Amino acid sequence: MTRRKGKSVSFDAMVKFFMQYYNIPTKKDIEKLIDRMDRLEKVITESELYSKGGISTLKSSKGKRSASRSAETSYNVVFEVIKRFKNGVGFSEIQERTGFGEKKLRNIIYRLHKMKMIARKSRGIYIAS
Repeated sequence: MTRRKGKSVSFDAMVKFFMQYYNIPTKKDIEKLIDRMDRLEKVITESELYSKGGISTLKSSKGKRSASRSAETSYNVVFEVIKRFKNGVGFSEIQERTGFGEKKLRNIIYRLHKMKMIARKSRGIYIAS
């Protein structure tokens, strides 16, 4: 018995098959995502909450800070608060001045301590190194 040759598969068809099988996005798919992201960013920047500075401003004891402050990283904000106190500052005071949640603040303090930027004076009291 002789084998019968089937149709030869084109290279383009084979590539298309693999892209569909392995869910590899095409250029067209990525362009659609970029367009959607651009529309979402536009909606966010046009919203009232964003224009008032409600998303990225920080709370302080005097009220809200200026929007220029939002460019700083949360690590820098917490470090600046700790630096202001020469004898050390407690966790609750840092939380009150930054407005960060408890878990976020604990993670930031852990990282700052690991980077040796702050030291623990006693339990819950931190000073700048």
